[in-house]
Amino acid sequence: MDSTLVLFCFFNILPRILAEQEVENLSGLSTSPDKDIFVVRENGTTCLMAEFAVRIVVPFDVLAMNGIDLITEQALMTLPRGAEVQGKCGSTEAELQMSWNKDAYTFSLFFIKEAHNLSKGQDAVWKINKIQFVYDTNEPSHFGNAFNPEKHTASSHRLSAFVTPAGRSYECQAQQTISLISSDHQKGVTISMSEVRIQPFDIKNDFMFSEAYKCITDQREQLEEMLPLILGIILALIIVITLGVYHIHQKMTANQVQLPTDRSQYKNM
Repeated sequence: MDSTLVLFCFFNILPRILAEQEVENLSGLSTSPDKDIFVVRENGTTCLMAEFAVRIVVPFDVLAMNGIDLITEQALMTLPRGAEVQGKCGSTEAELQMSWNKDAYTFSLFFIKEAHNLSKGQDAVWKINKIQFVYDTNEPSHFGNAFNPEKHTASSHRLSAFVTPAGRSYECQAQQTISLISSDHQKGVTISMSEVRIQPFDIKNDFMFSEAYKCITDQREQLEEMLPLILGIILALIIVITLGVYHIHQKMTANQVQLPTDRSQYKNM
């Protein structure tokens, strides 16, 4: 029994050991100064790709001038190009983690793929089920004069974001805001993401996203952009149809026998 258990553990752990994963920060290739690009590869094949711009707003307390009261200020930060990146791929779970300023800040995205109501014909989907941001108020560049500085963790609660059909990438140019709850007296940390293109599962071609699934906001904006064109086409069709009907009516009227209006002319008919 002991040897069987050892063999079972060995053959379950071995694939994980052999599956070498590497993460690349390709943000320097981005044409947008605010957008970062990250790629996770397993055994030389891309298994997770992410492009996005992120802005993080963190409230923190400082001591007022009277030395008694506390005043809440806000630290605004973005993801630097030189961030250290770690990632993990899996068949149903994946993770992307970015750290900077000597691990004073760590921004993490957690993905999950799941199937809902397959009996009803619905396909599997993937989504972000957790976002976490760890920050240290001892770090002076953003938290000057912070009261009782220490490390805090802000996490999402029952998150279901970027829900996308399996096998497709998620794309959203519009800004989306997600609120996290911090361990620092339950303060609210705001995560704003834009210019997003992410795919954590089922990438078919190396360094290439699968077909995009656009967010509702982008779909609505695209429709609003196309609406004047659609209305113009409809108006042009109405004009063409009206002119066509008028032309046919004129032609039919011209071919009809014109009855004389003077009754004396009936004798000659």
